Amino acid sequence: MKDRKTRIEAFINQKSYHPLLFDELAVVLDVPSEDRELFRCALEELEAEGRIIKTRKNRYAALKKMGVVAGSFQGHERGFGFVVPDADDEDDLFISSENINGAMHGDRVLVRITKHSSGEKSAEGEIIKILLRANKRVVGVFDRSGSFGFVTPDHRKIKGDIFVPIDKTMGAKKHQKVVVEITRWPEPNRNAEGHIIEILGGEGDKGVDVLSIIKAYNIPAEFPDEVLKDVEKVPEKISSGEIENRRDLRNLTAITIDGEDARDLDDAVSLEIIDGGIYRLGVHIADVTHYVTEGSALDKEALNRGTSVYFPDRVIPMLPAELSNGICSLNANEDRFAFSVIMDIDNLGRVVNHDIFESVINVSERMTYTDVYNILEHNDKELIQRYKPLIPMLEQMKDLALILGKKRKIRGAIDFDFDEAKIIVDENGKPIEIKKYKITIANKIIEEFMLLCNETVSEHFYWLNIPFVYRIHEDPDIEKMEILNKFLFNFGYKIKGINKIHPRALQDVIEKAKGSPQARMIGTMMLRSLQKARYSFEHDHHFGLAAGYYSHFTAPIRRYPDLVIHRIMKEYIKGVFDETRNEHYSEILPEIAKHCSQREKNAEEAERDCDDMKKAEYMKSYIGEVFTGIISNIASFGMFVELDNTIEGLVRLSSMEDDYYRYDEKHYCLIGERMRKTYRIGDMVKVLVIRSSPETRQIDFALTDEK
Repeated sequence: MKDRKTRIEAFINQKSYHPLLFDELAVVLDVPSEDRELFRCALEELEAEGRIIKTRKNRYAALKKMGVVAGSFQGHERGFGFVVPDADDEDDLFISSENINGAMHGDRVLVRITKHSSGEKSAEGEIIKILLRANKRVVGVFDRSGSFGFVTPDHRKIKGDIFVPIDKTMGAKKHQKVVVEITRWPEPNRNAEGHIIEILGGEGDKGVDVLSIIKAYNIPAEFPDEVLKDVEKVPEKISSGEIENRRDLRNLTAITIDGEDARDLDDAVSLEIIDGGIYRLGVHIADVTHYVTEGSALDKEALNRGTSVYFPDRVIPMLPAELSNGICSLNANEDRFAFSVIMDIDNLGRVVNHDIFESVINVSERMTYTDVYNILEHNDKELIQRYKPLIPMLEQMKDLALILGKKRKIRGAIDFDFDEAKIIVDENGKPIEIKKYKITIANKIIEEFMLLCNETVSEHFYWLNIPFVYRIHEDPDIEKMEILNKFLFNFGYKIKGINKIHPRALQDVIEKAKGSPQARMIGTMMLRSLQKARYSFEHDHHFGLAAGYYSHFTAPIRRYPDLVIHRIMKEYIKGVFDETRNEHYSEILPEIAKHCSQREKNAEEAERDCDDMKKAEYMKSYIGEVFTGIISNIASFGMFVELDNTIEGLVRLSSMEDDYYRYDEKHYCLIGERMRKTYRIGDMVKVLVIRSSPETRQIDFALTDEK
């Protein structure tokens, strides 16, 4: 059926094809009478998948010829939305609120183009068909009015309350968080209807806020019984018989370097200097596939999840804790199975030789970024004494990381170097501190080693010409680069060679802006102007890293793409990768790559949503207090101000009462009509916290003077 559908779709998409009725199409394609029903099923499936369209006159046609695009609807909290087309080379379509026609955020839809793009304005469209609903269950706050109840969705992109008959409320009380299952989808001028299937608790109850996000983003928090049964079969210690089939590296000095609160330790590193001053770097990755076999309940659940998801107060792991924190985790002083990549590197950062093999290791020390940083940068005597045997290796690791970083910089890799926010919560999940988390030399050591390892593995298996999963980052869209250049012009910067752009041109701008008040905003705008990195069955380069070959290999405990390429690599190394396995992976990997890209995006959105909620909750304690911040962005409705701890709030135009301010779109600034006072991105201002809502993730500031 799959091949049949592909052939039919290819025929309908031919330039010479004109829309045909079912019988006409069957005759042209010479379909035997006994196959007509199969043929009809294939057409119906193609139509349902949004790969072809059936007109009102029952003729089958190609989407493009009918001015129709298939894609995913992305709602906006203000009521409008965008459709992100399936095809990577097509731009997003703007959908006004009156043209949504009952679609909800995440739905897969068909949209008819009503206005083509011109200049900086997006193309516009009208949703004409909903192919697949995304939100069968919705999390929100329950309320009631008279004889009916309703649920207001937590997800700001899902617009409109969901009505619930009183006898379908499960006895929910006002302001409780609930999960509602939709029984009737929304239509133009009619809200969705549903029934409550789960009551999560009161809005202020411990952990309910994060649990609501977990449910809203369809992140499976619990593991099914069949997965837990698989876990029971996993040994707590490695089998001695298997050691004979591996290279024994237990006498090699290897360490892990992670955050203080990390429990799932994917990677260990070792380093020694050999003849000729060559660095022999070992990257040893947890051998997850030894315990997660293809097709098992564990494997299917890991694929379904795609990735681990990290919140301030908990982790939703891809694999159960017995594996992710136990037998798979490279815990210190424990024998562990690993997949090792040994690379010989010269003093210019070039890999002159490498070897990839299964191993058994025993990590000498579990170190933290903080301790390694304090040893290397602050000469902490107590830590130096404690880790005395490891100090020479750590210093060599620093030297090698700097060499590798310099090499990447020369070839033009982009390094945004953003400070991240560290949200610290108490035992009840309440945020008690939010501070900048600085990236130090300790982080850079692991980052550079993992990047090099991922590149080495990817290039090695590319040239073997076997199915693989690549991490690709396509060239930026020229129009977006032109818009970015106009923005940068206001600050005296310019991207060179915009028509055939090299990542070095972007890195040059970042270097020039470093240390300026606008540096973070320039980096943010640049990042938004780039394509999104994704997983792909087909090889392509990684623009941001300026790398010809790149794959994710180093985190199989928390990323499924890493796990599946481990499986392929091991089969090839063991000599069991034959034509049958080649066909098998060629068939399944395209869908795995697409699914994992979607799960990664979903996890990122959930993590960002949770961070924004915790930041707003934290700032509720500071209402009425004054802070100094920097203007990070300006829009027609006001300006965003970022505090030193990375928290961002909005100064609404309506609150700026000392003058009437006009938004100068060309120069990205606000100008007072009367006094000509101007606010620009990068300006330092004092703000008063006037409102903070965890429910809407919105923090409102007002400008204030010294008093």
